[in-house]
Amino acid sequence: MSEQSTDLRETVRQRYAAAAVKATEGGTACCGPEPVEVDENFGSTLYAADERDALPAAAVAASLGCGNPTAVAELREGERVLDLGSGGGIDVLLSARRVGPTGKAYGLDMTDEMLELALANAVKAGATNVEFLKGTIEAIPLPSNTIDVVISNCVINLSVDKPAVFAETFRVLKPGGRIGVSDVVADDTLTSEQRAERGDYVGCIAGALSFTEYRAGLEAAGFTDIEITPTHAVADGMHSAIVRATKPTTVDGPATTVPHAEGGSCCGVAACCTPAEQATDPSVTVSEAKSSAGCACQN
Repeated sequence: MSEQSTDLRETVRQRYAAAAVKATEGGTACCGPEPVEVDENFGSTLYAADERDALPAAAVAASLGCGNPTAVAELREGERVLDLGSGGGIDVLLSARRVGPTGKAYGLDMTDEMLELALANAVKAGATNVEFLKGTIEAIPLPSNTIDVVISNCVINLSVDKPAVFAETFRVLKPGGRIGVSDVVADDTLTSEQRAERGDYVGCIAGALSFTEYRAGLEAAGFTDIEITPTHAVADGMHSAIVRATKPTTVDGPATTVPHAEGGSCCGVAACCTPAEQATDPSVTVSEAKSSAGCACQN
């Protein structure tokens, strides 16, 4: 990875770490933490009131997305769902409710502070069919052909290597699996410089692909049935959009797994699972929990 890409990733990590801390520490006894809103086009206001009310306040407050992917992913009972850039866990917890006890929802995030917040929110919500993994969306720490649906909420546009994200998403999906993603997409007429003028990577705008680039990236990874539907403007020529695509039912090549750099295998997944100590004590940090003896993997 280039030095510039490393710097951009660290900028994003610091921004979301700060958001997690604010969601954790803010608020009052009566009302809970204040939402970490960017503006009216991002954040928890994009979720229905009944969805927000059913979740821990900190999960709702930490939402920084540009849409509501669980509302468009058409999740079904028993499915296995992966949320790329899961943050405080709002979409993972909503997905877990939709897939039910026979399904499972995974959350993947690179930020320790967000993972700690998500684990605490899962405990508060009483969710038993969720698992949070530490890693990047360019190298997903899950085996190939194991996920039914991949969702993401305004995170792919932050990636410094979007072809890798598309390729990894395709790899972990089962044949016939699908994506239901909310993301920021730019008009084809905007240059990279013009996109940069409308925001920065942390604001979810400067890194956005154009409609044509997004479709081409998904096609190059192998996806079919691609639909990119704008929902609302987030800046001049920039849109929040719903992205849907499918992995064909017949895919050439053997299944492979990608080992996780920071953990061992747990429950058949080469990843950092929810450690046992933290599953019962959300005050334990991710770094402390990773050194504990076992994993409390919930199937």
